[in-house]
Amino acid sequence: MNDEVYVVLPAMNEAPRIGKVLDDLRAHGFTRLIVVNDGSKDDTCKVAEQKGAIVLSHLVNVGVGAATKTGIEFALAQGAAAIITIDADGQHFPGDLPTLVDAYREKKVDVVIGSRFLHNDNNIPRSRYLMNRVGNILTALITGIYVTDSQSGLKLFSRAFAQKLDLQFAGYEFCTEIIHLIRYHRASYTEVPIRVRYTSELMSKGQSFKNGVRMIVQFLREFG
Repeated sequence: MNDEVYVVLPAMNEAPRIGKVLDDLRAHGFTRLIVVNDGSKDDTCKVAEQKGAIVLSHLVNVGVGAATKTGIEFALAQGAAAIITIDADGQHFPGDLPTLVDAYREKKVDVVIGSRFLHNDNNIPRSRYLMNRVGNILTALITGIYVTDSQSGLKLFSRAFAQKLDLQFAGYEFCTEIIHLIRYHRASYTEVPIRVRYTSELMSKGQSFKNGVRMIVQFLREFG
């Protein structure tokens, strides 16, 4: 039952996009929706509230990792049996969430990672393809685990594993940190193919290669 699954959406300045994402999530049976408004300057909070989501707000922007942590902690306090994180910008397809839930229930794993690189029909821009491939290799060298999409924002966590997710990194480093915690806690995991869309608007957001390198350096300083 999806009533036991909470969906966390870290969001900053996503007013033009988040409404459709929330509508699509509800259309696919997900009603426990938590938007973490990470210091937005637009109407992200207002739109999310109008769509019936629970909205938690950071007064200033502190980063996607910190926003994800806020959402996960709130979902746990509400009794979530499982928690899914998804980008609020429309990059992911809410119709793929049942695939993550099915894998979680059938394989009884702690973590399900949605992988853009396991789906044959995704048209991923070359720059993003190369950046994420490098991220996968560096994450594997750091954590000892190779996954096909280490930087994916679409993941499912069991309640038991989410309770161990004491995330320390506020920015995009948290994606690599999650893989590190999978290894540290000897958690079980699997990957499933997901669809993804890229537009010129979406390409202007998110990680750049320079920020990705900076992220890895910072992670190595902490855990290397």
